[in-house]
Amino acid sequence: MNQTPSPSPELPELLASIFSPEDVKSMPPDKLPILAQEIRDLLINTLSVTGGHLGPNLGVVELTIALHYVFNTPKDKILFDVSHQGYIHKILTGRANRMSTIRQFGGLSGFLKRSESDHDAFGAGHAGTALSAALGICAARDRKHDDFNVVAVAGDAAFTCGTTLEALNNIAQTTKRFIAILNDNEWAIDKNVGSLANYFNSLQTSDTYAWVRKKTAEFVERLGGQQAKSFANKIESSAKGLILPSVLFDKFGLRYFGPIDGHDIPLLIKTLEHIKNLNEPVILHIVTEKGRGYQPALDNPTKFHGLGSYCIDNGNTDSPPSPTYSEIFGRTIADLADHDESVVAVTAAMPSGTKLDLFKERHPTRFFDVGIAEEHAALFACGMAAEGLKPYVAIYSTFMQRCVDMIQHDAALQKLPVKFCMDRAGLSPDDGPTHHGLFDIAMLRCLPDLVMMQPKDETEFVNMLYTMNEIDDRASSIRYPRGCGIGAPIPEIPQLLPIGKAEIERDGTDIVFVTLGDMIVLARNIADQLEREGYSVAIINARFIKPLDEECILKYARRAKLVCTIEDHSIKGGFGSTVLECLSSGNVTTPVEIVGWPDRFIEHGCLKSLREKYGLTEPDILDRLHARLGAATSHPDNGCGE
Repeated sequence: MNQTPSPSPELPELLASIFSPEDVKSMPPDKLPILAQEIRDLLINTLSVTGGHLGPNLGVVELTIALHYVFNTPKDKILFDVSHQGYIHKILTGRANRMSTIRQFGGLSGFLKRSESDHDAFGAGHAGTALSAALGICAARDRKHDDFNVVAVAGDAAFTCGTTLEALNNIAQTTKRFIAILNDNEWAIDKNVGSLANYFNSLQTSDTYAWVRKKTAEFVERLGGQQAKSFANKIESSAKGLILPSVLFDKFGLRYFGPIDGHDIPLLIKTLEHIKNLNEPVILHIVTEKGRGYQPALDNPTKFHGLGSYCIDNGNTDSPPSPTYSEIFGRTIADLADHDESVVAVTAAMPSGTKLDLFKERHPTRFFDVGIAEEHAALFACGMAAEGLKPYVAIYSTFMQRCVDMIQHDAALQKLPVKFCMDRAGLSPDDGPTHHGLFDIAMLRCLPDLVMMQPKDETEFVNMLYTMNEIDDRASSIRYPRGCGIGAPIPEIPQLLPIGKAEIERDGTDIVFVTLGDMIVLARNIADQLEREGYSVAIINARFIKPLDEECILKYARRAKLVCTIEDHSIKGGFGSTVLECLSSGNVTTPVEIVGWPDRFIEHGCLKSLREKYGLTEPDILDRLHARLGAATSHPDNGCGE
């Protein structure tokens, strides 16, 4: 098993002197820009090796320095929405010497975790959580008559989330002390979309614009001088104009400040010092550059939002093996749409991540990016399905969790043929527990009539997508992993699969593997070893989680000494549980070994290290099977009446 990564190399002078935020506060103000540069250099150099969220962090260096200069964590609470921009916070709270371990097995998480530091007030990994959680902390503080500040930092993309808007609607009636910071860089992972983003720009034509512009500019000049006023004037024509406060945030009962330059440390400090003592909820609007200080990240914000290792000189990355499951998905759906006018595609702010950008290029009028609004994406698709369209909804498994209500209440219940496509299903190693897709089977398999499937390879994946297109009487879902498959060919003429029918890949009588997805590779290798030992081994590629091919599984289980299920999912409520239910209903008592991820939140790390730790390697599984087979000294009646 891999050991905890070694600490970072020697840090530069200022960073080496920081062990807590108190060291930031004691630093002379003229040293803070130097500190900012040291942080940028550390991030660029470190992440070139480890990978991670470079662009978001480069954009909030000055803001994070100013926050820790003004506020006193861990007493004061700073919450970062999503928290993929939390690396600087980690650095300034005593973790700089461990930055080389970020996203590595046993190292720092790529997101904030309460268990990692007292300074991490609230864990995160999904968008749209900061304002609600911060408001809850404020409510608890007020209830207990405590005295500390709470600051929620959220990007402009998070303000399209329903949860964020719901929180905004409740702030003024809940507390008088609340600070929200809107980090406006005009980017999520892909370019922000939707009416809220466009709305800010169109408002500049309203009658009140001139008045708001004048008042805001006066405030900015008072705090930051003529230079700051000039900056405010420059962003007047951007997507978020100076009209924002009177039209939007004032309506929510928040006092608005800004927009101000999010890279001007003295101005940030001065503004934060002012607003932290106000006895009213406030929102500070800052404008930043995602990827600031590193030209490749400025040139390609989408790529540098989150990536693997790269060449520092030019930002080039190794070309990944191709095609990935996501790429196959995007191309296949586009191919389907070429011949079927009813096919449409929906995503929630992830066109590049899900590779629906390939669909968009060919069918722009049938592509819909709804922003970070997964619940809306699902319900929106239901509406289209109700009128005869065939919507493919592509969302990462970890974010599809937000759609469970809509999948149940609106899609499954009404038998609407929405196709829910769960990218990144299974382990998402480096990103950790907030991004693993280990619970989707448990969440969805209980829904009546829902078709749920998972391919073993690229060939079967394409066949399943074509099969989904023909399901017109109910909702369907497919889960597929991150990255590439085993290299199976893409079929020139896709084949429709019989719904609910498994594939017998190998026949045998002693041991039967019932596998799901690309875990069939593990089953094949273990079966080869068992056959060399003299066992007769069957392999069933289930293909369908629901409806399950119960007839096939019962037939093989009745004559076997042992059944083994293998899945890239939690063992609780997952595919193994489905097979157990099947055997129980068929009165089959053959022992079952369920192989999957244990009933816990799995940490981040490389796949090899995590499989070794949790016993999902070939030797580990073989040992478990040998133990079960050794205990099976007799072959009891397995429910077949023989």
